[in-house]
Amino acid sequence: MLQSSQSTLRFRWPSLLTTSSCHFKRQQFQLARWASSTPAAPTPKSKPSDDEDEEHRPKPLSRPLGQDKPPLVGENNGADRRTWRQRRDDLFNYDKHLERRKELTKAVAKPYFREWSNMRFHKGKTFQSNAKLFRASKALYFPNLQGITLASPKEVRDTTPVLKDKVSVVSVYSGTWAENQTATFVGQNPDLTRVLKEKYAREGIVQTVFLNVEENDMKAWLIRMFMPNLRKRFSPDAHGRYFVIWRGLSETLREAIGLINSKVGYVYLIDSECRIRWAGSGRAEASEKESLIKGISRLAEELAGSNKKENDMIVQDLKANGGKVVPTAT
Repeated sequence: MLQSSQSTLRFRWPSLLTTSSCHFKRQQFQLARWASSTPAAPTPKSKPSDDEDEEHRPKPLSRPLGQDKPPLVGENNGADRRTWRQRRDDLFNYDKHLERRKELTKAVAKPYFREWSNMRFHKGKTFQSNAKLFRASKALYFPNLQGITLASPKEVRDTTPVLKDKVSVVSVYSGTWAENQTATFVGQNPDLTRVLKEKYAREGIVQTVFLNVEENDMKAWLIRMFMPNLRKRFSPDAHGRYFVIWRGLSETLREAIGLINSKVGYVYLIDSECRIRWAGSGRAEASEKESLIKGISRLAEELAGSNKKENDMIVQDLKANGGKVVPTAT
């Protein structure tokens, strides 16, 4: 009996060894598989060095921004309104081909992730604001753009009639990040709020305008869907000054007004003739907020003075004509 049990143990011992070794290998395989599926610890984001940070430090704006010609209603609508004859002539026009080739070369040469990579430096700030207003004789014009507003979501409107004969603080952004940057100039600036609501509220000559630029059709459609929520964020009198723009802002216009990085927010101070007198980008600094308030006060006083002169001239004409309105010759 003892011999039979010993023989049985001898017979089963190799099989037990084989089973235990297989089980150990299976555990090793499962551990290795679990280790390979576990995500690696995130590497810290590379911070720009001091030399790179100094190289990309935004410089003060030294030249006027804008286009040479005054804006006209209907411009930059993104539609090709050429006739078939004009298209045929442009097709065989060598100069037109050269211009188009330059535009395509510039678009291809622009790296796709350059705007995102530039966000590492000073949070994407492109330039520092000009400390003083650009002279009216040297200032350039803000282009006309078309889009829908919160007041007219089914009708396309132009920006030029809204900006004309007003001192406007225009915020241009695309996305929440850029919108928050412009808010440091406008929404989170108590001095600007005081100027708008207390000092010039009665005259109504200073206003804020918002241009939400979204060139992606799907994102622009989503903005339209959530317009009821946007209306709750703004007062009813501001609904006509909030534009959603999805076409017409070409690369040429972007370069003209200094809107280099589409991921960054920009703010422009525009006078009653649609000229850009001051500009800011990125997050506002204390000195930039101060220069913006000074610029608004100066332009508002100039506009109020010119309006008063016009009103006085109208009153004098009425008195000279016995209270009768004399039509002007056209």
